[in-house]
Amino acid sequence: MNRRSFLKTGVGGAVFLGTVSLTAGLSGCATAPAGRVSAVDSRMDASYRFRFLSKDDIALFEALLPAMFAGALPEEPNQRQFAVAATIERIDQGIVQFGAPNQKELRKLFDLLNFAPTRVTLARVWSDWPSVTTGEADAFLNRWRNSRIGLFNNGYIALSKIANVAFYGHQNQWHLTGYPGPQEWIVNVLPQFKNT
Repeated sequence: MNRRSFLKTGVGGAVFLGTVSLTAGLSGCATAPAGRVSAVDSRMDASYRFRFLSKDDIALFEALLPAMFAGALPEEPNQRQFAVAATIERIDQGIVQFGAPNQKELRKLFDLLNFAPTRVTLARVWSDWPSVTTGEADAFLNRWRNSRIGLFNNGYIALSKIANVAFYGHQNQWHLTGYPGPQEWIVNVLPQFKNT
């Protein structure tokens, strides 16, 4: 790919995402943060208040995470649901730490995936996210990961990086990566380890 086609792709993608985001926003697809969702989903911790993810975003990640971490999630259904819910809370906590420009781009991506016409045409996901099977979610992720369209590749990278950091970055999953945890002398010297 030469420089000119790279720039055209970037500008075209930005215009496209801007148009989709505007359309989704005008249609009511872009929603406010979910706040406390325990009444909606009993797996979520009632003490946690979502500050970025909307209810639609939560449903999106509830569909995608089992496909992303199929071999790493617990087999027992309640533990599996708890691991997914806790990871979604950490995704929200992480995004809140991002700067406004990154949050704006993620909002465009989430709106694109939550808005039914663009979800069907671009992601080729026909059902709404709560109805999507793990196989369908996996097929979607593979299509975007292997796509020749850079915009889809970037969307896949954003989704997978956010999810991987939130899942594997937590001490409950360190053993899956071979990380033994911080050394004892570091824990004793640095107060932030004692506060977590």
